[in-house]
Amino acid sequence: MITLYDYELSGNCYKLRLLMGMLGIEWKTVPVDFYPGREHKSDWFLKINPLGQLPVIDDDGLILRDAQAILVYLASKYDASGSWYPRDNPALLGEISQWLAFADGITGTASAARLHDALFYDFDVEAARAGAHRLFRILDEHLWFGEQEGRSWICSAAQPTIADIACFPYIMLSEEGGIPRQDYPAIRRWCDRVKRIKGFSVMSGVFPAGPAKAA
Repeated sequence: MITLYDYELSGNCYKLRLLMGMLGIEWKTVPVDFYPGREHKSDWFLKINPLGQLPVIDDDGLILRDAQAILVYLASKYDASGSWYPRDNPALLGEISQWLAFADGITGTASAARLHDALFYDFDVEAARAGAHRLFRILDEHLWFGEQEGRSWICSAAQPTIADIACFPYIMLSEEGGIPRQDYPAIRRWCDRVKRIKGFSVMSGVFPAGPAKAA
């Protein structure tokens, strides 16, 4: 069984819980007191991940760090449909990879602003918010054009991929860092679609989808 070293309020940990729930994977959790305990910097945890970062998984002795890398692993190993990370489609894998990198940019901006506001991290919050808005504008435009072409998800696949899971959490949590989403209607519609994927789960600050609108 997979062991997830987890902090309940971490968007990067949440994206793993989200995918594992959607894939029907069983896992157990080892809570790590990120704040205020800073347990991710403790001696015992640094032996597991010398970078002192969450999340980490242990799958039968295979220890992996980095949320995006773990998403690739989980989808590759446990998704029998092959739709979340389609290994037989190089073009789509390239698309997914570029949006996984984009998700890291969201973490470095929207998540940084949230850490500043909620956990008192000493970051340049105005620069973080400005960077997040720049990325949100890019994604909102991308999603809007995709909708005009009949596409519902970040990548060109007919179904969601791990790119959607990677980008979703810190966008949904952005208002906790002073980054409102009202100017990004395509992002809001996409967030609603993600919430309606079978197996979707919530975390603090992320709520279920509302009632479906009548056609």
